[in-house]
Amino acid sequence: MNKQDLIAKIKQLEGITQDERAYLINLVNTKKKYGLVWEDKPEDVEEQLRDNLPVLKEVKDRAIINGEENPNHILIEGDNLHALTALTFTHEGAIDVIYIDPPYNTGNKDFMYNDHFVDNEDSFRHSKWLSFMHRRLVIAKKLLNENGIVFISIDDNEQSQLKLLCDEVFNENNFIGNFIWVKKKKGSHLSKTLRSMTEYVLCYAKSIKNIELYGEDAYSDKWQPLVKRTNSIKELSFPANFIKTTLKDKIYDAGTYGSGTSSIKINENFEVKNGIVINSISVEAPFVWVQRKLDEEIKLGSEISLSSKFGFNTLRHNQDDKIKRPSSLINNENNVGTNEDAYQELIDIFNAEGVMTYPKPSSLIKYLINSITYFSKDQRPIILDFFAGTGTTLHATLELNKDGGNRQCILVTKNENNICEEVTYERNKRVIQGYTNAKGVAVEGLKNNNLRYYKSEFVGRETSLKNKRELTYLATELLCIKEDCYKQEKIAIKDAKFFVNNKVAFLVLFDDHVIPDAIEFIKSFEGPKIKVYVFSIGSDPYTEDFTEVLDKIELCALPDAIYKAYQNVLPNRKKPAIIEMETENSVDENGEQLSIL
Repeated sequence: MNKQDLIAKIKQLEGITQDERAYLINLVNTKKKYGLVWEDKPEDVEEQLRDNLPVLKEVKDRAIINGEENPNHILIEGDNLHALTALTFTHEGAIDVIYIDPPYNTGNKDFMYNDHFVDNEDSFRHSKWLSFMHRRLVIAKKLLNENGIVFISIDDNEQSQLKLLCDEVFNENNFIGNFIWVKKKKGSHLSKTLRSMTEYVLCYAKSIKNIELYGEDAYSDKWQPLVKRTNSIKELSFPANFIKTTLKDKIYDAGTYGSGTSSIKINENFEVKNGIVINSISVEAPFVWVQRKLDEEIKLGSEISLSSKFGFNTLRHNQDDKIKRPSSLINNENNVGTNEDAYQELIDIFNAEGVMTYPKPSSLIKYLINSITYFSKDQRPIILDFFAGTGTTLHATLELNKDGGNRQCILVTKNENNICEEVTYERNKRVIQGYTNAKGVAVEGLKNNNLRYYKSEFVGRETSLKNKRELTYLATELLCIKEDCYKQEKIAIKDAKFFVNNKVAFLVLFDDHVIPDAIEFIKSFEGPKIKVYVFSIGSDPYTEDFTEVLDKIELCALPDAIYKAYQNVLPNRKKPAIIEMETENSVDENGEQLSIL
């Protein structure tokens, strides 16, 4: 009997449940694969999205505004699954770098799932963590732009599982590397096996082909060896009066100088006068260049020297432009601190101890963010951290912007134990406005930055007229985030709002009856092209009505645009059966494909 006939027989079986029928069909379709298999565990916060659509509501009295021209950093209080869903409307394909420090799932009450801590006795501990991370990383990938990357801090508890999960989500070909961060200066002496001194930061690109990372500037005056013992022997000809040298002034015989595999053979007698080899010479040695490369470098202005120990070196013409890539080992040599430094950092800001256990130092996050935003710092790159904790990522971004950059940061965190209000927000408020540290020294604020505070709210998911209107009204704040424009101008149009700055303008029309007034306003407006968001029952933004001003606007229908943005990340309205199988061709009771990694 073939597979399809067997599936047909299973469908006809009586006296079994739907889950049992689906399980048998999966057995028939089982095909072994390499990768992760886990039992999907639904979350309460995911279940909320079956009946509700998330929006963001600004808490205006917590806004810190130092000028509309400054980057607008955003702090979202709420569950990160809800916030990520909302961000698919505002920032899909727009994020430059994601840094997250998720729960490590140590089993020591560091990971909460459905309002219950997961401990070492939980047989589904890893499955719950993988389900939790998978949902969020899939959305995170949608938010990244094509040149974006993600950094994820982790330790040994889930490092191997996270690597395989990220290989699935981001594609293993986009794996950049596994940074090793030295987290402690001495390590704990309580362990009977080893002292844990390091953690990991996994790094993946959305598409690795265009990624270039910055570590530090190369030394502008550093001479580099032109001879390396591992290279093959080549003969190079050098022009007269070109080679600088520290050899004494005199005539030297042709012959072999130096010893071993680094020795060189000079084929002609040569004379040194005033620190210069005054005649042309040919030299046989394990050079890193061939003759064509040497000639090119000489024309470009590179210099060559011969040391008193007969070592050839070069100072490249473009050395000032050279950079070093970031090291996979991150420690104090990179000016990156430890957990102890991070703890002291919070003491200085809050003038109190015990604000948070094992925070990350801002120097670590600065090092990671700068590696990808260094080249685009003036283009307002966007950084996202949806496990914000104490707000270190925003603090790091604020510090980085002291280089004149315009990096923008979005943080997401719950307000469990008031952490969002009392730690995440308060920390960055002090960093922006200035504070007095634990030693009584005044620390100047980083005031060329704005901070806006939002909370997650919900609208019913049913597409009734009432819900559509409510979603459109609440979408205004999402649009401000999307367009990075918050300055509202008063206009003489009822049921409309208009926002404008020196880069963008957008108009929100809450009813189609105001379209004629909107057209007259658009005709008279002098400024950037206006994005017009129109309330519409369907997907048509009344394009024909705007015919005479189409050259001055971009049209979009609301709330249809939000529904379309959310549709690929929201869970199905009908709760699916949960099946755990080692398969890449899993199907439901009707033979339909199920998505299982």
